[in-house]
Amino acid sequence: MEYWGGTLGYRSMKCSARVRSLRGSATLAVTARAKALRAAGRDVIGFGAGEPDFDTPGFVKTAASESLAAGHTKYAPTPGSPDLRTAIADRMRTHNRIECGPEHVVVTVGAKHAAFEVMQCLVDPGDEVVVVTPAWLSYRPMIELAGGVVVECPAAIRDGFKIEPAALEAAMSDRTVAVILNSPCNPTGVCYTPDELAGLARVIASHPTATLVSDEIYEDLTYPEMAGGVGPFSPGSLPELRERTVTLNGLSKSMAMTGWRIGWAVAPGDDGAIAKAMTRLQSQMTSGIATFLMPAACEAIRRQPETSGPMRIVFAERARLVADLLDGIARFDTVPPSGAFYAFPDVSRCFGLTSPGGRMIDSAGSFAEALLEEKEVAVVPGDDFGDVARNHIRLSFACSEDQIRAGVGRIREWVDALA
Repeated sequence: MEYWGGTLGYRSMKCSARVRSLRGSATLAVTARAKALRAAGRDVIGFGAGEPDFDTPGFVKTAASESLAAGHTKYAPTPGSPDLRTAIADRMRTHNRIECGPEHVVVTVGAKHAAFEVMQCLVDPGDEVVVVTPAWLSYRPMIELAGGVVVECPAAIRDGFKIEPAALEAAMSDRTVAVILNSPCNPTGVCYTPDELAGLARVIASHPTATLVSDEIYEDLTYPEMAGGVGPFSPGSLPELRERTVTLNGLSKSMAMTGWRIGWAVAPGDDGAIAKAMTRLQSQMTSGIATFLMPAACEAIRRQPETSGPMRIVFAERARLVADLLDGIARFDTVPPSGAFYAFPDVSRCFGLTSPGGRMIDSAGSFAEALLEEKEVAVVPGDDFGDVARNHIRLSFACSEDQIRAGVGRIREWVDALA
C-alpha cells in the first residue's frame, strides 16, 4: 500500500493504484519545460503545444461578457442549455450531415472530457477498445481508467499513417466495444478520405457490439490543397454507422478557444441512450460548463465558418512550409500533414549518433531532450502516442512562419552535426 508523504514525517494519505499508474501528459510536460526555460532567459522555440496561436474572436469574448453582465451565473442543465444543444445539433446536421437532435448532444468541459465520459459509459472491465495508432496520448489512460484493454491497430509511416480495413478487422474481436478514430489526426496530421472511412466503417458495422468513437476536433483544419489532402468528413453520417457512432468535437482548435473548455459529444443511437448515460455521469462530476459561456458558445458556433475559414488558410500555408522544410532534413522521414497542425517525422536514423553537446541519441526521448538543451527547440517525443510511434517526434506548427523557419532551421543544423 502506498501513501502520500505527510508533513510530520510519517505517511498519511493513501493514493489509489489507478492514479499511481497514470503517466502525466508528455505534451503538457514539454510545454511546461519550454515555458520554464523561457522564464530563465533561454530563447526557446516551442513546437510542443497543440494550441492555435490565434486569439479567441472578439465577438465571442463580447458575448461572454454580455452574458455575465446579464446575470447568467446560476446553475444550467447538466448537458448544456437548450439553445446551445440546439445550435450544436443544427451544425452537426448541416455541416457534418449527422442526423441528430438536441437530445443527442452533451456539452462537456472540452472535448477531452467528452472522450473520458464516453469511455466510462461504453467500457466495462476487460472490454477491448481498438485505437488506431499513432494516436492522441490521452486515449490509453482514459480506456484503462474505465477498466478496458487497449488494442493498438498500428498505422506505420510507410503506409502514410493509415490503416486498411483488413488491419482493423484483424484487431477486432468479440470483446471489442469501441474503435477510436481521429481524422485529422493528432499527432500525424493525416486525414482519411471519405472512401477510406467508409471502408473502415463497414468493418465496424460488421461487429454488432462495437461503437465508433470519431474524434473530429480538428475537422475544420483540413488542407485539400496538400498532396493527398481532403476536406472534412464525419463517418457518423454513414447510414450503417449512424446508430453506433459517438462524434466528439468542440471549439478549442477551430475557434482558438482552448482555455474556454467547451466541447461536446453527439450520440444519436438507441434513442440517445449514450447521451443520457453521459448526462447521468456528468451530473456526478462537473455538472455543466459555466452558464455565462453558453451564449458565447452559441455565437461561436453560429459564426464558426467566417472565423475558422481564414484560420484554415493560414494553417494550410504553414503545413506546406513545414513539409518543405522537414523534407530538407536528410535523416528525417516525414509524411506531409494534410490536416490539424502537426508533423510527425521518423527520427530513427539519428539513433546511435552523438549530439554536438556529447549526448548519445538512442530514442525519440533522448533526441527531444538533447535538442531542447542544446538548440532550445521543444518537440514532443512519440513514445506516448503508441508503440508504432516510438521512433517519431511531434512538431506543432501552431506558431508563426518566422518561428517555423527559425525552429526547423535549428533542428536541421543540429541533426546535420550529429556524429
